[in-house]
Amino acid sequence: MTLDDFDFDLPDALIATRPVKPRSSARLLVATDTGIEDRHVFDLPEVLRPGDRLVLNDTKVLPARLSGTRHRIGADGTGVARIEVTLLDPQGDGTWQALVKPLRKIRDGEDIVFNDQFSAKIVGRGDGGLVHLALSAEGDALTELLDATGSMPLPPYIASKRAADAQDKDDYQTVFARHIGAVAAPTASLHFDQDLLDALARRGVTFSHVTLHVGAGTFLPVKVEDPRNHKMHSEWGEVSAQAAAEIAATRAAGGRIIPVGTTALRLIETAARETGQVAPWSGPTDIFIYPGFSFRASDALMTNFHLPKSTLMMLVSALMGTDRVRQIYAHALERQYRFFSYGDASILFPKDPPTAAL
Repeated sequence: MTLDDFDFDLPDALIATRPVKPRSSARLLVATDTGIEDRHVFDLPEVLRPGDRLVLNDTKVLPARLSGTRHRIGADGTGVARIEVTLLDPQGDGTWQALVKPLRKIRDGEDIVFNDQFSAKIVGRGDGGLVHLALSAEGDALTELLDATGSMPLPPYIASKRAADAQDKDDYQTVFARHIGAVAAPTASLHFDQDLLDALARRGVTFSHVTLHVGAGTFLPVKVEDPRNHKMHSEWGEVSAQAAAEIAATRAAGGRIIPVGTTALRLIETAARETGQVAPWSGPTDIFIYPGFSFRASDALMTNFHLPKSTLMMLVSALMGTDRVRQIYAHALERQYRFFSYGDASILFPKDPPTAAL
């Protein structure tokens, strides 16, 4: 296995910079081990069966990209300069890990002012060029300030084409977002609106909510030739006792467990590592899924189309097989599906899901 096994040529024109409206009108590639069908997300009630369970990631994206001025930059402790900050992860001591640009000249103790009510102090450095910030607000007050001041941290492949705007605060958030903590959206879930959720419920499809706070590491490239040597980023997640019980009941009744998005899949596979069944679980996970992985919890996957040479291409290849994924992506390129976070969706049914072994 080499990195080139997960590469493909993607025309720039197929990278979506805005979602389609309504959300559920996005195209949906339905793939089994033998066939491919072109549909739309609003067709999901016809694609799924009564008794299937969708696992939804209810993380909520922070408007975590901020623009401010840094203070005390001169030799005499005076002066200001523009600086861009992206908040990443809250730390146990109340500080936040963050990316800052430009990074080269900043020093510990400097202040960053975002507006009259909101500021931060640089209190230390982390690994990989990250800094630690002490923010001037926390809790609900911080949430309100970010909503008023920040912009959505759009992925690099969108941010390089246009700046985030007010519309992204709605577009880049799922309709069932509950728990604040992500700096990237679980993008397969962006295709769901309330009408589709209601139609699925009428079909007899059920839902379980789990939480995985998607971090900026989801966009980190794989730089090693042998992907097995890649260091996976860690993200915090939780599977509640209720969600675990719901998944177990569906499995016992013969229903399929279908995570919506690679984040939900990674989380429930983490929670099933010890016993083969999804158990209540919380904590950081750096699970890395690539071909050869033994799936224990997921019978299928709904997901968007991913970056070449990415860990997410490796994940879908683990589920469907590398050759089959090449065929699926060749079909998507030929039919001009829209790619990445604001793009179209696929639902992937492998030949031998865990349920088949019961």
